[in-house]
Amino acid sequence: MNKGVIKVLYFIAILILGLLVFVVFSHIRPMLQGNIDWIGRICLITGLFLSALIIKKNENLKNHWMLLFAFGIAATAMAIDLYLPSTSWWLFIFQVSSDTPLGIAIDKLDSSILIIFSILILNKVSGGTLENLFLLKGNVCKSLKIGIIAFVICVSGAYFVAQMFGAQNLSLSRVIPWIPFILIFIIGNALNEEIMFRGLFLRKMEPILGRLLTNLVIAIPFVLHHTGVTYTQNALMFLLFLLPLSLAWGFIAQKTDSIWGSFLFHAGTDIPVIIAIFAVLI
Repeated sequence: MNKGVIKVLYFIAILILGLLVFVVFSHIRPMLQGNIDWIGRICLITGLFLSALIIKKNENLKNHWMLLFAFGIAATAMAIDLYLPSTSWWLFIFQVSSDTPLGIAIDKLDSSILIIFSILILNKVSGGTLENLFLLKGNVCKSLKIGIIAFVICVSGAYFVAQMFGAQNLSLSRVIPWIPFILIFIIGNALNEEIMFRGLFLRKMEPILGRLLTNLVIAIPFVLHHTGVTYTQNALMFLLFLLPLSLAWGFIAQKTDSIWGSFLFHAGTDIPVIIAIFAVLI
């Protein structure tokens, strides 16, 4: 069979698997509910890990087993975040409502810690390293330079973009008290998403699809993972805007072999979003 056709078939298969893991069994807005959801997750996770271990024995399918295992890692991390009620425990301890800046920050910090540590532990179990996740080595200096420049640009335009997301009556005196909660949110969200999407999958997919298709097949589930957001009145426009951003974050990681630049860029773009959310609440 023609190599181009094979690559297209791989792209379609990986895309379907990505949509199943990140959209159908999302930890934020899952498409299934109740028993169907958790039973489906158990079957999916078990199937992914078993399939990975079976094909691991075939030297010709080495890249494939690592990819399947990575999907299993992501699915497990999201399941833990969804079903472990640790956020409720923290909100109870601090006597904080979930619809306050502090409550939202606690929720995001808890979710990010669960996802990141789950990924790090399971990646280690599979024989992976921090380098495999783009967390170590690579051209970190170049990555950080790009990320810092992008972050500064995002901060500069945050006021205007936040208004596009529905924020009204913004002022420094109103926003300054939110800064600690904004930082917790953007750091947690950007880091867990960059590790879960770019870090986990870029190196494992590139030998199969090449750089361009790898970036695209990660970006599509990432964008659709955000379907149903309530912090914008034009969700479709938001998703269309998110696609080139996702491709840019992947491109930076690929070019520098580091996710720190894409993390900073991603964190910067989250600033107007969380400002708009806080502005509506308070």
